[in-house]
Amino acid sequence: MADYSRLFAIPPGLRVLVTAGASGIGRAIADLLIAGGARVHVCDVSEAFLADYRAAHPGSGATLADVASEADVSRLFAEVSDSLGGLDALVNNAGVAGPTGGVEEIRPEDWRRTLDVCLTGQFLCSRQAVPMLKAAGGGAIVNLSSAAGRFGYAFRTPYSAAKWGVIGFTQSLAKELGPADIRVNAILPGVVEGPRMTGVIAARAKQLGVSHEAMEKTYLDRISLRRMVTADDVAAAVAWLLSDAGRNISGQSLGVDGNLESL
Repeated sequence: MADYSRLFAIPPGLRVLVTAGASGIGRAIADLLIAGGARVHVCDVSEAFLADYRAAHPGSGATLADVASEADVSRLFAEVSDSLGGLDALVNNAGVAGPTGGVEEIRPEDWRRTLDVCLTGQFLCSRQAVPMLKAAGGGAIVNLSSAAGRFGYAFRTPYSAAKWGVIGFTQSLAKELGPADIRVNAILPGVVEGPRMTGVIAARAKQLGVSHEAMEKTYLDRISLRRMVTADDVAAAVAWLLSDAGRNISGQSLGVDGNLESL
């Protein structure tokens, strides 16, 4: 029988890269993994967030990098190699909310930026991570998608398109990398408490000419549990997938959303 105390624990010394790991969901993931005994390296586009992260975790690697930049990603992985000496898991967390507006109102540059960060960034990081994971004898990739990756999301088309793409990317990599003992899964958060969601609700409320409170209620009424999830809820799901309990879970899209019924 498996040791219950270890089954759900992070393997000691697990080497993990968390993109956009200095704030929000990424920071919650990094904090939880470090508390569980993992060795974590993060990247972020904000030097202020990175400074706060370094103060909290002085022994953890942190790199200023934009995952949409090939040069930044190459530099990031060189620093990961130096700080961790290898890699056992990649958490592709970096993303942007993208614009809110009708398809005829969205600027092509905003469309491209959303897909570059939310989808292409995962590709750029994965292509660098996979040789390291193979060298380690296997590992895991966790890609952050969204409930918008299983629902159409009116007036948020760039974001939804990118997150649907993450699902296809995840399932394709799971098939491709399974023989190398690399598990690939996607987490689909729903309405997550925090400044990004506050901004999304504010933008939609302005567009519709309603109050922020009314718009927030509209979102909550679409969730079976009638509450937002937290960054810690998402972090817990990631930790579970990286634990021994997740050893045979691959190619899956796991909703962490209180059963969001629609968007």
